[in-house]
Amino acid sequence: MRVLDVGLAHGTQALRLARAGHEVTALEADASTVAAVRTALAAEPAGIRERVRLIEGDGRDTGVHFTPGAFDIVLCHGVLMHVEEPDPLVAGLARVLAPGGLLSLVVRNADALALRPGLAGDWDAALAAFDSPHSVDPSSGARVRADRREALTATLAGIGAPLRAWYGVRVFTDRPGPGVRDAAALDAVLAAEERAGRTDPYRAVAGLLHLCGVRGG
Repeated sequence: MRVLDVGLAHGTQALRLARAGHEVTALEADASTVAAVRTALAAEPAGIRERVRLIEGDGRDTGVHFTPGAFDIVLCHGVLMHVEEPDPLVAGLARVLAPGGLLSLVVRNADALALRPGLAGDWDAALAAFDSPHSVDPSSGARVRADRREALTATLAGIGAPLRAWYGVRVFTDRPGPGVRDAAALDAVLAAEERAGRTDPYRAVAGLLHLCGVRGG
């Protein structure tokens, strides 16, 4: 399939898809990130390198780089949290989807922001989380924004890519807890997260949400 990956991170997702045989275009605003992924891509076999195209650019400028309907799948994972006004970005992503194409979003869950500080005993931060979609990412220290599922559901419907399915991500592991000791323990963690991420009411309080909209669906 023709895949657009907006926001490269370490390039893990783009490389995995290319190895699976998909044609991947990656759009990333940070030049150092693009350079790092180019280095990683250079170590791949020629057939995989030929299936990946890296473009330095902002995810909000998809109309500059691509024609309408250019992709079968558009992935935007962990990007909206860094954007104050997500609707124009999401609309641009839907525009480049072919009919029947999948738009995959992973966002911070505004309905669960108070859980992490509350369980850690930080009551001031927990109370503040009820009134603001902003928080500090504990891993990077960056100020990030969260979205509510209801609002994004309305946005997806309004741009012609209505929500088809949604999942919780990091239901149990979005807050401090015991480390994973070995492969068996990791398997157990993943199994529990997979089950909870598909099950009400647990998925509604996950740290992240995975929303899947279908163009014309």
